[in-house]
Amino acid sequence: METMTVERVINAPIDDVFAWLTTTTNYTSSPLVQRCRLTRRGETAPYGVGAIRNHLWLIGWFRERVTQYDPPYSTEYVVERSLPPSRHELGRMTFTEVDGGTRVLWTTRAEMRLPLLGAALTRLLVRPLITRTFGNILGAADAALTGGSARQAYPVVTDRQVK
Repeated sequence: METMTVERVINAPIDDVFAWLTTTTNYTSSPLVQRCRLTRRGETAPYGVGAIRNHLWLIGWFRERVTQYDPPYSTEYVVERSLPPSRHELGRMTFTEVDGGTRVLWTTRAEMRLPLLGAALTRLLVRPLITRTFGNILGAADAALTGGSARQAYPVVTDRQVK
């Protein structure tokens, strides 16, 4: 199982950053994301606890269920199904007000489900693809919320241990 983390500071208020990133249909602003649909609304908010989201990214298809929703500070989800098949323990975004905007820390813990090769393929192939896709989505959020370009360089932190 690999933990993958991407971090970025977006120069926008925490409420706006949280709203943009938890409304996953916005992810299609990234060229790496083809389609995102909310197939079941959450209990107290459209993308809140219990919401079911289906994503088609260039790296695969994912059905996610939101398990925690604490606006504007954090949200968590689990991937219930995916192609290629994966084991998924955690998906989390945390939002913190900092000088210059909002710090977003996006973490997932997953592994490709493939006998004998899953761990190696996750480390060599899946990890770089997921961190690039997360970074790309955060870049799209930054561009949408600040009027900048999604292609601007952005800091990416990986291999960070998150409890």
